[in-house]
Amino acid sequence: MNDMKIQSIGFLIFDGFPMACLTSMIEPLRASNEISGQVAFSWTLYAETMDKVRSSAGVSFEPDMALGQAERPDHLFLLSPPMAQFSNPKAGYGALRTLGRHGTILGGVSGGVFPLVRSGVMAGQVVSVHWCYEAAFRSEFPEVEASDQVIEVSQRRHTASGAAAAFDLSLRLIETRLGADVATEVACWFQHPLMRGEGVRQSIPTYRQSSTDATLPPVVAKAVAVFAANLTEPISVADVADEVGVSARQIERSFKKATGQSPSHYYRSMRMKAARQLVMYSKDSMAQIALQVGYGSTTPMVQHYKDAFGLSPQEDRRRINLYRVQDNSPVPSV
Repeated sequence: MNDMKIQSIGFLIFDGFPMACLTSMIEPLRASNEISGQVAFSWTLYAETMDKVRSSAGVSFEPDMALGQAERPDHLFLLSPPMAQFSNPKAGYGALRTLGRHGTILGGVSGGVFPLVRSGVMAGQVVSVHWCYEAAFRSEFPEVEASDQVIEVSQRRHTASGAAAAFDLSLRLIETRLGADVATEVACWFQHPLMRGEGVRQSIPTYRQSSTDATLPPVVAKAVAVFAANLTEPISVADVADEVGVSARQIERSFKKATGQSPSHYYRSMRMKAARQLVMYSKDSMAQIALQVGYGSTTPMVQHYKDAFGLSPQEDRRRINLYRVQDNSPVPSV
């Protein structure tokens, strides 16, 4: 996985674009790079010219590159208010059509679907349209099928209805690229309801089943809570079963069915995730970290850490420090 090609994501911004839509896509991608330990995604801000672009919140952004210089990103998402126009429509829309013909997956978020459709690249496609823009969209584009789904994804076109939907779309990109575990952890970093996919109406948010502790069966959820409260002082499966009020055998069966793991392995995974947070976000020594996750010495903790993450905690700390301005200062919070 470390040898995979970096997936390039472009954002074409117009004056008045919703800033939340931009950050809702970039921040999950940034987090997935950190969590996975690799640069799986890169992103570039495009605009029609190199002039600053002012968002709807009044915050100005400097584009990295003009649209005419775009080097065929893997994806290009348009972010704009509905009435956005190119100052040179022929060149702007032509550039989008050229990118689409040469393999770039084109998309739009919120009002960005309007210039996307105006470019002529959405013929025969279904477009996710925010409910507050639906009437205007249907009036301007009666021949285009507008959808009330949170996102609409086809092989070459992706659209999302708003900022939260843009986050869902990024989670989808992350899941496709790096797997469901990374996408789930990204969602939990930001306390985001887990990825809503196709077939979900904007007015009815739903969650992916069996993706977080909140969806676990009651017996397993209670056991997980007991494990979580005993990361520093290890507790046996038998003691957990007594506290939950069931037999150890039932705990074993329930964990296997719900998680595919034994309770002891699940508990170890919880301890390793706690250890990794300390490695990433603290200056504690390895000995201190080992004690905080229930190990009397560093040796078994380091071995279990390597088993879980493929590298030692010392190596992991050096890796995460590459994302920091000053060595071993905390990573910016999410």
